[in-house]
Amino acid sequence: MAGTSESEEREKSRNFRLLRRLLPFFGPYVWQAGAAVVALLAAAGFMLAMPVALRRVIDMGFDAENAAFIDQYFIALIGVAGALAIATALRFYFVSRLGERVVTDLRRAVYDHAIGMSPRFFETIRTGEALSRITTDTTLIQSLVSSSVSIALRNLLLLIGGIVMLFVTSAKLTGLVLLLVPLVIVPIVMAGRKVRGYSREAQDRLAESSAIAGETLSSVRDVQSYVQEEAVRLRFGAATEGSFEAARKRIVARSALTAVVIFLIFTGIVGVMWIGARDVISGAMTAGELGQFILYAVLVAGAVGALTEIWTQAQQAAGATERLVEILDAEADIDAPDDPLPLPEETRGEIVFDAVSFSFPSRPEERALDGISLRIAPGETVAVVGPSGAGKTTLFHLLQRFYDPTGGRILLDGVPLTEADPQDVRARLAVVPQEPAIFAASVAENIRFSRPDADDAAVTAAARAAAAHDFIEALPDGYDTEVGERGVMLSGGQKQRIAIARAILRDAPVLLLDEATSALDAQSERDVQDAFERLSRDRTTLVIAHRLATVKSADRILVMEGGRIVAEGTHDALVEQGGLYARLARLQFTDLRAVESTAPKSTVHVEVGAASEAV
Repeated sequence: MAGTSESEEREKSRNFRLLRRLLPFFGPYVWQAGAAVVALLAAAGFMLAMPVALRRVIDMGFDAENAAFIDQYFIALIGVAGALAIATALRFYFVSRLGERVVTDLRRAVYDHAIGMSPRFFETIRTGEALSRITTDTTLIQSLVSSSVSIALRNLLLLIGGIVMLFVTSAKLTGLVLLLVPLVIVPIVMAGRKVRGYSREAQDRLAESSAIAGETLSSVRDVQSYVQEEAVRLRFGAATEGSFEAARKRIVARSALTAVVIFLIFTGIVGVMWIGARDVISGAMTAGELGQFILYAVLVAGAVGALTEIWTQAQQAAGATERLVEILDAEADIDAPDDPLPLPEETRGEIVFDAVSFSFPSRPEERALDGISLRIAPGETVAVVGPSGAGKTTLFHLLQRFYDPTGGRILLDGVPLTEADPQDVRARLAVVPQEPAIFAASVAENIRFSRPDADDAAVTAAARAAAAHDFIEALPDGYDTEVGERGVMLSGGQKQRIAIARAILRDAPVLLLDEATSALDAQSERDVQDAFERLSRDRTTLVIAHRLATVKSADRILVMEGGRIVAEGTHDALVEQGGLYARLARLQFTDLRAVESTAPKSTVHVEVGAASEAV
């Protein structure tokens, strides 16, 4: 992935052995593979039997004395055709079902692995590209496994069986046919390498275009607000054209290969037929034997042509497999230890940051946190304030163990987070982020996301506590209203109240609020603040806020700047101390009152936004 040179990627894409990585996905379905092989052998056997029957008819002669025998042979051929049809249908069913099942399991395996990766993983691969690998790349593999493998095995059997029967029919002519094999194999191998490289390049470009489309379509309002439709169209168009150009090169290579192989095969067959015709004239072989030989030669030639086509498809699948393997082989840097320490069943909510330092993997030279030491008592409400980039949200990320500290340790109820199961830790946290995630589902399902087993009464109670019940009831279908992708049917404040209801429903012992009321109007904010005060009485609460009015009642306020805690205390104590907090308080309270008394209402709104952003 990131950091791999293009030449290295192309070299890796030539590694056809990557397809072996798909074998474990076939393990649970051995009986289906066995049934497919049996049907495949039967179909190939019936196909190979037909030229023998045709030879007997030709050698017997087409005259009135042999009419009864000819009728019997043709009736038998109809029976063989029926058996061939049934065997082929069974082969298609078992192989196609097996392919669909394997690719479904593969998609799930890739998604299951990706969804468990830490945020660091998604710093090196865009979400759209990961989606492209899960969908487009697996579709290429699905085509190979569901149909191409079946066709390849059938033609491989026809090729082997046909060559054996060619030897039985005429060793001389067969030897001449085999002289053509190197002439066919060499261009297949040479062109196959180019096809693999072009296939990988095409998939990379397609993934890039999918990533661009995902980013821009999910932010379509911002794109239109800044009148950047044409710019993103050009960017997406360039990516798709790059994908087309790589695909065109692949098509040219495959077309040239097809032309060369077909010409060589059929030119050779014509030459062999000419020699065989001379042998019939000289009495060295019968007309029936020549007819039989020609039919087997056609079967062998068709099998070689089909295998050539499938070989190039396998190159594409090898490139797709490589991209999927990159995800499957990615190791989670945040994982549960082999023998995790259990957290207390009844979490008290004591949080300790012990000399914690941290740098983001993408910026290792910059310290986002620098020697943070902090103890939060069970049930305490602690607010964190400071300018943007001070490290406030990073505290939350470390506490949720999206990252591990580069120095120091974090403890929850005396258990170091690095020695506990991350899911066990996160199960004890309820989070309201500044930009809540709203899913394309109903309002009730979005609230219930934090506790899927909650009944309707609990969902409604959580919505009431979050001051969301009234607007939900006003929606067309109430709690059953579908909110659209990313909650497009809702306002920013409504999304935030649903996220707050989700956290309330979680009823976790530790509550993390990251600007949880920033998108609410004054009345809703007051209602939600009252709900938070009731909610925080029995649990540890950490609040990140830019508006100091929302944290005045906190038990303790931490002031952060440059990744450090520069002051802490109550609101009144911090104001008396002076320093950064006092300046922020004067900006938001004293200056704001002055602005409200002298400036037009629209100007006051601008100043409030500026003051909030300054904090």
